[in-house]
Amino acid sequence: CPSPTAQAATACSQPDQGSSSSDEEGTSPCEEPEEPQPGLQNLLQGKLADLVEFLLLKYHTKEPTSQAEMLEIVGKDAQDAFPVILGQASECMQLVFGMDVKEVDPSDHSYVLVPVLGLTYDGMLSGEEGVPKTGLLVVLLGVILLHGDHAPEEEVWETLGVMGVYAGQEHVIYGEPRELLTKVWVQEGYVEYRQVPGSDPARYEFLWGPRAHAETSKLQMLEYLLRVRCGQPASSLALSEEAVRDEEEGA
Repeated sequence: CPSPTAQAATACSQPDQGSSSSDEEGTSPCEEPEEPQPGLQNLLQGKLADLVEFLLLKYHTKEPTSQAEMLEIVGKDAQDAFPVILGQASECMQLVFGMDVKEVDPSDHSYVLVPVLGLTYDGMLSGEEGVPKTGLLVVLLGVILLHGDHAPEEEVWETLGVMGVYAGQEHVIYGEPRELLTKVWVQEGYVEYRQVPGSDPARYEFLWGPRAHAETSKLQMLEYLLRVRCGQPASSLALSEEAVRDEEEGA
């Protein structure tokens, strides 16, 4: 995930109100923050990975968690940075695993994890041993939407390749992605995978399935894409892969 000491790296900064720049009205560029000191950055990155791993464990056991429990994971040496670490961990859970960290009881600061965008399927293919794969499903649905509701298969794999996800290549989080995209999510009703009408040689494309239309909407998807457009899903993926490996080794 982006450095937890640099929240601006994952959000579009607002234009300087006092600036006399002639930038086009309405633009909101993403600005790179100053890098924190290496020692502090490494410490907080480690705490962030620990918290992501802990949240995955809580999701597996279907248990809520509390701020007190998360503070124990972070440790006394980083408690001052807890709000920032929690924010970045929440972003990782959202971008990579498709899970929102939601506060359910403000009185005791308890939280649960739920799939984003109102989806009801978490993509866990192997029960308690798996991890949520909704994040990849959301990416696919977003690619389809941005290609006018019909995403050519080659465009989909090109986009996923930026994240290090390739057809026929096992991924530590998502498993074999071709199986997910062309079979599992088709059977679940989230995706349609069909031959492009009239194509010769045959070409294939992805469309939203009936379950995607029933559980979310194009407007919700567009709003979600706008929220994360300045995020760094590739680096989030790298840190989350580390958390998954640590969890598997612990198990």
